[in-house]
Amino acid sequence: MPYKDAMTSARRALITGITGQDGSYLADHLVELGYDVVGLVRRSSTVTFERIAHLQDRITLVNADLLDQGSLIAALTRHRPQEVYNLAAQSYVRTSFDQPVLTGEVTGLGAARLLDAIRLVDPDIRVYQASSSEMFGNAGPAPLGEQTPLAPRSPYGAAKAYAHFLTVNYRETYGLFACCGIAFNHESPRRGTEFLSRKITTGAVRIAAGDATRLTLGNLAVSRDWGHSRDYVDAMHRLLQADDPTDVVIATGTSHTAEQFVAGAFERVGLDWRDHVDHDAALSPAADITSLVGDPTRARDLLGWSATTSFDQLIDVMVEADLVRHAVG
Repeated sequence: MPYKDAMTSARRALITGITGQDGSYLADHLVELGYDVVGLVRRSSTVTFERIAHLQDRITLVNADLLDQGSLIAALTRHRPQEVYNLAAQSYVRTSFDQPVLTGEVTGLGAARLLDAIRLVDPDIRVYQASSSEMFGNAGPAPLGEQTPLAPRSPYGAAKAYAHFLTVNYRETYGLFACCGIAFNHESPRRGTEFLSRKITTGAVRIAAGDATRLTLGNLAVSRDWGHSRDYVDAMHRLLQADDPTDVVIATGTSHTAEQFVAGAFERVGLDWRDHVDHDAALSPAADITSLVGDPTRARDLLGWSATTSFDQLIDVMVEADLVRHAVG
């Protein structure tokens, strides 16, 4: 099997976006495997380490920024990782319409700066680029695979497509071991509250507790392929252990509507969502993607990977975590 179990303390991995959902779960996973983990964080007076607080004494944090190639070169030169995972991005689709240039600078050109820094410092580094199902737009027909043409419908999707194609270009032009994982929607209790999944679970919990009466959402007819971030970071790691660099879709292969997510979350707190949820069309961009479902066949065949968390289990763990947060808060 092309996938090898890399249980070795000799390996060092550098993660951009380590304070985010995926970065924190990937750090958990790599530390458990015995890796020396280095995380890049942007210098800011408001940086939050909530997602990695339990790991801070077991990892190394370094100030660097995808907008500053010199800082990336310095971090790579000093820490000499064998693997780099580029998970940093301006990753909120709605924000990308309000800030398209920033999204392009960070999500698109940030990847270019990192790839070129790796080429200059150590072209033997294996690099993972976090590509996104948002690159597909409404490409259809489902399920979407590695050969599906890209047709992004947001500045975020376009920036991710640029980073994706550039990663392939650096692999083919410079021989870098550069891989793209095209991840479909993945959520967790660590998801930011601005994202739909956490907006739903936190809203349901607040209404059940009497702290709110209504939750306003956009188009509930859209469907997505929803998995758990913890499963997806396992696929990311497996991809960099393959014999040859390549790209794979990371997905569950099943889709559910936003309405099903809402119904499930409210059911778990003993409420009928129809009594509490309002619709506002303005919350859904005109270029919204109606349906996304991925084909994980190649990830299964090449990496021996498949999602282990069902849709219902995902809702369970997210609602439970928000119930705990509300009780503590």
